[in-house]
This record gives sequence, C-alpha cells and structure tokens, in this order.
Amino acid sequence: MRSAHLCGKMPGGLFNTNLTRKTIDTDDLRYWLALLRTPRIGSRTFIALLERVGPPHELFDQSRQALSALGLSDLSIDAIKSTDWQTVDQDLEWVEQPDHHLITLHAAAYPPLLKNIPDPPPLLFVHGSPAALRSHQLAIVGSRNPSTVGKTIAGQFAQALVHCGLSITSGLALGIDAASHRGALDANGTTLAVAGTGPDKIYPATHKQLACEIIEHGALVTEFPPGTAAQAHHFPRRNRIISGMSVGTLVVEAAIHSGSLITARAALEQGREVFAIPGSIHNPLARGCNALIRQGAKLVETARDILEEIGSLAAAAEAPDPAADTAAQPEENLPEEYRNVLKEIAYAPTTVDTLVQTTEQSAENLASMLLVLELRGYVASSEGGAYYRLK
Repeated sequence: MRSAHLCGKMPGGLFNTNLTRKTIDTDDLRYWLALLRTPRIGSRTFIALLERVGPPHELFDQSRQALSALGLSDLSIDAIKSTDWQTVDQDLEWVEQPDHHLITLHAAAYPPLLKNIPDPPPLLFVHGSPAALRSHQLAIVGSRNPSTVGKTIAGQFAQALVHCGLSITSGLALGIDAASHRGALDANGTTLAVAGTGPDKIYPATHKQLACEIIEHGALVTEFPPGTAAQAHHFPRRNRIISGMSVGTLVVEAAIHSGSLITARAALEQGREVFAIPGSIHNPLARGCNALIRQGAKLVETARDILEEIGSLAAAAEAPDPAADTAAQPEENLPEEYRNVLKEIAYAPTTVDTLVQTTEQSAENLASMLLVLELRGYVASSEGGAYYRLK
C-alpha cells in the first residue's frame, strides 16, 4: 500500500476528490488509471483512443483483434487483457486521501492552458489545491547549479510577479527552481511544483520540506502515478507541463545545453511567451539565456518587462516591483573607498587579483572590505575566490 501522507499530516483538502473527478465515478476512474499504466500508451495515444473509442472502460471490452485494429502493440494488448487491478486500486487509495486529487482531461478543474498543448497529460495527480492549477501562472526555470546572483534574481522576480497577481510554476529542482518557489512562498504567494516522479515521491529528497510548503500554499502536480521513481526521460515530459500551464516562461540562468532550454523550446512550440535574463558573454551560465534572446526571446530586466508582454492582471499596473533596477539602489551609507571598490565589482565573477589591479588596494585591505560588503548584502562570493555584485 502507498497510503503514507507525504508531509506526515492529513489536512483537509480545499476541494474534495469528487469535485475534481466531476462526473467520473470510481469504477470509470479505475479504467483511466489502468490505461495510464498500460505500456506503450503515451499521452497522444491515450487521447486518440478516447476520441476513437470513447470512455476508457469501453476500450477494455474490445477484442484482441479490435485492439490490434486500433494500432495497439501486442505488449499493450496483453496489458489491457491482464490488467493489474491491485496496483490500480492502490492508486485509488492515494486519491482517496484528504488533499489528494485526480483530475482527468475532461474535468472542469483541468488547467485550461495545458489542455490546449499538442500532448496534454490525460490525468493529473494533484497534492494540494486544485484551484491553483487554474490560476494565472508564470514559469521560472534555470540552472541546477546557478550563481549566487542567479538565485537572488530568481527569488526577486518570483516575489515581484506574485505581487502582480501571478502564481509561480517550476520543477522543484535544485538551484533556480528552488529559489523561485522560495521567492513566491516568502511573498505569501501561490506556487506550483511539477514533478517528474509520482505524487508520493520527492526528487530531490532534500526538497521534502520545500515540497510540503508548496503543497500548503499551492500544489504539487504530476502526470506520473504513485510509486513512480525519478528517471531521466521523465523530466523533458515534466517540462512541457511547466510551460503548458503557464502564460510564459522566464529563464534566469542556463548553460548552452541546459535542461531548462527544453522548457523554453516547449513554451515556444506551445505558442507561449519566452523571457530570458541576459548575462555576461564570459559567464557560461548566461550563454543559454543569451542564445534564447538571439532567437527571439524577450530580454528581461524587471518584472514589468514580463507584464508588458502578457498583459495586465489584477492590480499589476500599480504593483511594487522589488526586482526593478537593483543596480540603482543607494550606496550613500558606504564610505567612499568602499564605493570605489564596489564600482569595480561586476555582476559577473570578479577576482581579487583583478580588484588589486583596478582599485590599487592591497589584497589584505580588499579582504577586509569585501567581507564588509558581503555582510551588508552588496556582493556575494563565488567559486574560485571571485565576487559578484548583487546591487
């Protein structure tokens, strides 16, 4: 049995399970789940079968010859004719727990934007609030190994966009994903995590507490049934859901072969907006974003740049923008010598050796001054003894 609650508690759901099922009763839902677990039947084939045959239970009444005529493989037909109903019933046990929901493609609770992509998932397992899936969402994605500046930017944009009435959607991964979720939570906003595992598995495991907070203030969403472990090929499939539920996708930091570019490409294919934060030509984590901008993504410096493209939402026009123009924050509280050092620190890695040359300060003096600047939030250290400017 897979009945343990992910976060160790059994909260009451915002909606009960029957509302997310709508008119589908438990018997019919068993056939949806059985078809979901049938090998070699992906989203496109599942939807094609619904269109050609009707409700899934009618498919299970077909003869082997009729199933073959539908183009199904022998492996799929064998699975349909010898369905593992025990596993299906375990899936239903997960659904029956409070705050757990199963939303079919035909349910009113299904996210409308996602329904319009070429291969929408036929079923969504949701832990948290189904209402969050129908909110206006902006996806924020990026490197799993970002710079300190990148994580700060992701959190700032998430906070600003939450204040503008948007929910923040990402993939629960390390790095930019986690910073985006955390930024939304810190602003008391709604955030959604799309998982590449079953709803009872958290990947990475270190994000269990973060996942629990997301569930409390939004939703954990996946197309994979309970018990499904993380596998590499799951994450590109997950990425199409991240972009598919969102009005646009913001890429904060990405190397040229970053997985977050898969999300950006999916967004473009789905007709959604793509935004990118530009970066230094010397920063490998900026090359993916810079490439997106060359290909037509909108260069973004503030949250308002995004709002201009996606249109005003509730109170957006007058909402504060914490991410706007961070470079222009006042430095009057710093002594002149500190301001002179700060001017020489770029928003990309700047080594101490470089600062010795440009500031004419000794390495010892710089070490002390950099510590003060770091403690006051003006700079952050990075690998190799370099420093980034934060504001």
